[in-house]
This record gives sequence, C-alpha cells and structure tokens, in this order.
Amino acid sequence: MNLPRTLGDLRGSDFCEERLRRRRVKDEMRENLICKLRRRETLFPGIVGYDDTVVPQLVNAVLSRHNFILLGLRGQAKSRILRALTSLLDRALPCIEGCEIHDNPYAPICGRCRELLEERGDETPVAYLSSEERYVEKLATPDVTIADLIGDIDPIKAARGGHQLSNELTIHYGLLPRANRGIFAINELPDLAGKIQVGLFNIMQEGDVQIKGYPIRLALDVALVFTANPEDYTARGKIITPLKDRIGSEVRTHYPATVDEGMAITAQEAWSQRDGHKLVVPKFLREVVERIAFAARDDKKIDKRSGVSQRLPITCMENVISNAERRAIRDQEGMIVPRVGDIYSAMPAITGKLELEYEGEMRGADFVARELIRAAVAKTFDGYFDAVNMQQIVQWFDLGGEIKFGEGASAAELSEGLKKIQGLPEKLERLGVKPKDAPELQVSAAEFVLEGLYAHKRIGRSEERVFSAGEKQIRREPSYSREEPPVPRPPRRPYN
Repeated sequence: MNLPRTLGDLRGSDFCEERLRRRRVKDEMRENLICKLRRRETLFPGIVGYDDTVVPQLVNAVLSRHNFILLGLRGQAKSRILRALTSLLDRALPCIEGCEIHDNPYAPICGRCRELLEERGDETPVAYLSSEERYVEKLATPDVTIADLIGDIDPIKAARGGHQLSNELTIHYGLLPRANRGIFAINELPDLAGKIQVGLFNIMQEGDVQIKGYPIRLALDVALVFTANPEDYTARGKIITPLKDRIGSEVRTHYPATVDEGMAITAQEAWSQRDGHKLVVPKFLREVVERIAFAARDDKKIDKRSGVSQRLPITCMENVISNAERRAIRDQEGMIVPRVGDIYSAMPAITGKLELEYEGEMRGADFVARELIRAAVAKTFDGYFDAVNMQQIVQWFDLGGEIKFGEGASAAELSEGLKKIQGLPEKLERLGVKPKDAPELQVSAAEFVLEGLYAHKRIGRSEERVFSAGEKQIRREPSYSREEPPVPRPPRRPYN
C-alpha cells in the first residue's frame, strides 16, 4: 500500500482532514474496540483467565474513554495488558515528518511544525507511526523528575539556534509530550514522588502541559494508563488523592483462579523448546509445578500482601526441564522427561520468589519450599489415585524393599528396578503410561507415585532419594524371662 507522503496528497486520501481533526486517540481506541467486539475477536491474545473478570472492566474503561489504572499484586500480567492496548490503535497514523511529538499534519501544536506548515504548505512531508511506536512506557522511580516526564529548556539548543530561552524552539520534550497521539503508561505509579504526580493533573483534566513556567501550552492528545501494587500504598509510597480522583477506572487483576488456567499460562510463557532432544512433560508433573504456587498463596508462612508471582511456576518449569535436559545429555537418553526429583533441583527458582513471614524466616526458605513441593505432590496424587488401593506397593517396602532415584541413575537402570515393585506397573496406567512406553516415561510416572506415597507418609524417603519403608512407632511391652522373675516392689509405708 502506497501511503501519501505530502500534506497535499494526504488531503485526497482516506486520512481526510475532518477525520484526523476530530478523532482523538481515545476515540480511535473506542472505535477499533467496537469493531473487534462486533467481529467477536480475541481482545487481548495471551492473557489467560481474565475473560470474565478483568477484560470486561477494561472494555468498559475504553468505551468510556477513561484513563485507568490496573491494581494488582506482582506477576498478574499488568504490564502485558497495557502493552496489548496497542492492538486498539490504527496500524498507521500520519504525522509531520521529523516532529518529536508526532504532530497532526492538519493541526500542529508545536512551534517548529507550525513554521514548517506556513513555509511549505501542501509540500509539507508526512511520515507514519505504527501502533507499537505510539506506546511509551515509564517505570516510576523516586528519582523521576518533572523534566523527565514533561520536558525542560535546553540551553544548548537555544545557543545553536540563536533563540531566547523563552522561545518554544528551545524545549527538550519529556516522555509525555513524546507520547502525543498515543498511549503513555506509568508502571508502579505509587513509587512516583508526590510532587511529580501533581505534574500529571493538567494533562489528565485539561489535556495540556506547561513547561518551565513559560507561557507555553501544549494541548496533547494522550491516553494515560497506570499500574500499581496494593502493597505499595503502605510500603513505599502512595497515589495522592487528587490524582486518584482524576483516574477514571480502577481495574483489579488477580492470580489464576484454577490450576488449569495456571498451567495454560505456564505452558505459554515457559521456555520449553529445547534443541537436540524430544521433550515430553507429563501432565501430572505440570500440575505439581503449578500447585506449588497455589499452595504458596495459601501458606501462612508466606506474606499474602506481597503475593506469589505467576513467574514462580514459569521459572520453576524452565529449571525442571533444564535439569532433565542435563540428565538426558549425560546419559544419552532418547527424550527429555522431567521427574518430581527435578522439581527439588529447581528450588532456586522457587525460594527467591517467596516473601516469608516470621515463622517462615525461622524455618528457612529451603524448608518452606520443600514443604510446598510435598504438599503439591500430595494434592496432585489425590487427583489421580483417590480411593485407589496402594497397599500392595506399601507392603513391598514394609518387607524390606528399597529403590534409589539418584542423580547418577539412568532411566534404563531404574526401569528394571521398578519392575520388582509389586503392583506398581498397573498403577502407572492411571497416569497414561503403558508398559510398552519409553523407560523415561515409566520412570517419571513411577517416581511420582512413590513421591505421592511419601507425601502421605505411607513410605519413607531419605535425602539421597532412597525410597524405603516408612517409620513406624512400635509400642514395646515389657517382657520377663522365666529364669529371672520380676522383683516385687516393697509395700508402701503408711503416713504417720
């Protein structure tokens, strides 16, 4: 498609003057959203679990032409949602070529573009912005200044051009003017100093900004969106009340409501496409990894205000796959099949994402992580083997049976030892693993079964991952030999 390259050619195209003058960025987002709703398109691809909760609130905010804030704990896809808003912008938007604030060719607001328009008229060159170029994001930090957001006077620009400092041509524009005719996002809004938050008042209410006290007003066209963590309101900072009052909608995000939603997010985000080996991640193992996060969010030893990010199962899964990949390379196995033991090797991806309460600090992050893994295994095990008789397997261990799932043991070696455990091969079929399947799959399923029994304290396991009989408290009765009868106690003397 050949787009017009001068203002004269633009007048006779689809980008007519009337349309570009009246259509502000929030109107543009609204119109494109309505088209998507009519076509029943997916509004935010890659955002899982928000279809009935967050997305309808976002739709209402955009339809209302509101500036809005996403409020939620860490790891709830707030930044991803903001970046997905670019799908509601036009694919190409005409602007005056070389303009720092992407001026409208029909109604420029900066001094340089007005002079250019007077000088060249219909020959004024036109450039185009993609939807991605119209999104500007700033992470709020306490050291952000008004000059960073709004702009400042540039003495060097004044000296080179021979301008007075009060001349509009000496302005160095900040991030907000550079987001003109687009979306400006501020992440972690409470971290922005209060006096800097005040600088957003004019742009949100009157739609203009003033720079450095000079009578320069820029009528910007910007959609403002923010994110914040509820913890920040008390821990690090707060959103000042007048600014909160100017934010049109407050949309609250949340963690996945079900394990299946969490698994879908982890499968989408985790890097699992490894080169060189075929990768098979059993469903039961994906459930265990996901349930670790669910267990952590309910654990009293973990800070609820901080939350447990969805990044925990994502990075844990990546580490699990990497540990299984290392074993497959070392043992020259045909495929990569992670095991429950690999989850324990992935603890560095878990402990760093847990903010512990006092009790958790006393126990230690490693202890808490091991408890979470054990609880996740037990919950997943119950989903597959609830009301299934496991006595035959337990009895094999009670009679002295042992098996070690060590780091140095290959799948072929372990599969031979697993055949000796009575009743175990039949139970693996409930996990979708058949006797003719690859040894790697059989070993992974078998270890899950044994870990489930260990999690329910029906068998024991050492730190070296040796499964054996569980510890039993045996009550011992006193026994006396016939040769040595018990010595009778002397009778008690009555009190005087």
